[in-house]
Amino acid sequence: MHDARHVSDKPVLVVDLDGTLVRSDLLFESLWSALSSNPLSALSALRSGYTQRARLKQDLALKGPVDVTRLPYNPDVLAEIAKWRTGGGRVALVTASNQILAEQIASHIGLFDEVHGSDAEHNLKGPAKAAFLLERYGAKNYVYIGDAAADLPVWKDAAQIVTVNAPAGLRARADALGPETRHLGNGAVPVWDWLRALRPHQWVKNVLIFVPILASHAVSWPNLLTSLLAFVAFCLVASSVYLTNDLLDLSADRAHPRKKRRPLAAGDIPIAPASGMAVALLVAGLGLALMLGPFFAATLAIYLLITTAYSLYLKRRTIVDIWVLSILYSMRIAAGAAATGIVPSVWLMAFSIFFFFSLAAVKRQAELVDTADNDTLDIRRRGYYREDLLLVAVMAISSGYVSVLVLALYIRTPFIDQLYGTPPILLGICLVVLYWISRVVMVTHRGHMHDDPLVYAMRDRVSQICVALCVLIGAFAYGLEGWI
Repeated sequence: MHDARHVSDKPVLVVDLDGTLVRSDLLFESLWSALSSNPLSALSALRSGYTQRARLKQDLALKGPVDVTRLPYNPDVLAEIAKWRTGGGRVALVTASNQILAEQIASHIGLFDEVHGSDAEHNLKGPAKAAFLLERYGAKNYVYIGDAAADLPVWKDAAQIVTVNAPAGLRARADALGPETRHLGNGAVPVWDWLRALRPHQWVKNVLIFVPILASHAVSWPNLLTSLLAFVAFCLVASSVYLTNDLLDLSADRAHPRKKRRPLAAGDIPIAPASGMAVALLVAGLGLALMLGPFFAATLAIYLLITTAYSLYLKRRTIVDIWVLSILYSMRIAAGAAATGIVPSVWLMAFSIFFFFSLAAVKRQAELVDTADNDTLDIRRRGYYREDLLLVAVMAISSGYVSVLVLALYIRTPFIDQLYGTPPILLGICLVVLYWISRVVMVTHRGHMHDDPLVYAMRDRVSQICVALCVLIGAFAYGLEGWI
C-alpha cells in the first residue's frame, strides 16, 4: 500500500466507504459494537465527542471493534475496483470513517493503493473531502464512487461520477453536475426488508396478553379492545427491542448460518435510520401504554428494563439468561392483567413460569445443537459450552413436565369448578401439553428447531393440531352448549 502523490494519465479511482464499499455505516457499527461490549464506555465517548464528530469517530473506533471480515461489502463496487485494477489503474479508499477502520478494511480486501480516512481532528467528509482530493489529484484526475448528498462537492471536480444505490433525487443532482455519470443500484429498500427487521412473526408471543381474559372467561368488548391496544403497545416496544438486539449483535449474527440473513446483518437496510426507527417505535409503544393506565405502563416499562439488561449483559450469564427469558414471557400475561384489571391466579403464573422456562431452555438448547454442527459458532459468549447441551435439554424437559403437574393441580381447584361444567375433562389438555413438550425437546435435539419455540409452534402442523385439541377439550369441559 502506498501513500505517495499519484502522477499518471489515467485518473485514480476513489472509492467511498460507508454506504458505498460497505452496505453499512462504520460510525454506527462501532457505536453499537461499543454499546454491546461496554455500554458505559460508549456513552462516555458519545458525551466527549458530542461537539467534535472526528473525535467521536476515533473514540468509537477504539472502543467498538468491528469485525471487518464479515461486513456486508457491495459486490458491484468490488467488481468496479477489480475491473479498474485489471486496466492498470490505481485505486484509493477515501472515507469520512476513521483511519483505523479504513486501514483494517483495506488490508482485508487487498485492492487499494492508498487509504485516507478521518483522524481525531479532521472529518474527511463533504467539502473537506473535495478539497483533499482536489489538492492531491487535481480536478478531473479522479473518478469518484459515492452514495450520498455529502458527495456532491466531491463529484463536481471528478472526471466521472459513479453513484451507488442513490435515490432518484440524488441521481438527478449528480447528473446535473456535468461529468459523465453512471449509477449502480437503484437505492430503493423494499418495504418487506423493513418489515422483516421488525420481526412480525415474533408478535405471536404477545398473544399471551389475552390469556387473563380467556382464562377467567371475562371476554367482553371492552376487555377485548383494551387487550388489543395492549397487544399493539407490546408489539411496538418488542419490535424496538428486536431492532436494538440486532444492532447490538451485528458481528455475532453475521457469523451465524441463519441470522446472517437478517436485514441489518446483511446490509439490506441502512443502519442509521434503523437506529432511529428503534427509538420511534419505543416512544410510540410507551405513549400508547400510558393511555392504558399507570399499571400497564409500569409493567411495560419493567419489561423494557429487563429486556435491555438482558441484551446488554444478562444474556451472557449462564442459566440466568433462561430464567430472564421465562420472566419476559410471563410478563406478557401480567401486562394483559394490568391492562384489564383482571388479577391472574397464582396457579396460572406458576404454570407460565415453569412452562416458559422450559421453552427458554429449548431456545438455548437449539443454539447449542447449532454449535455442535457448525465449528464457526461460539456459544461461550453466551456463557455456555457445547458440553452443556445434555444438561440444558434436561432443564427444558424437566421444567416442562413440572408445568404440566402445576396445570393438573390447577384444574382441581375450586376456581376451575366454577368456570367449567366438567373440569376433569381438562386433564386431557395435560396429556396434550406433555406430548408437545416432549416432542419439541426431541425436535430440538435432532437439530430441527430453527426458531423461537412459540414461533415454531405457529408454523408446525403437529403443534397446530395440539392447539386445536386443547381448544376442543376445553369446549367439552365447559359444555358444548356454552360454546355454540
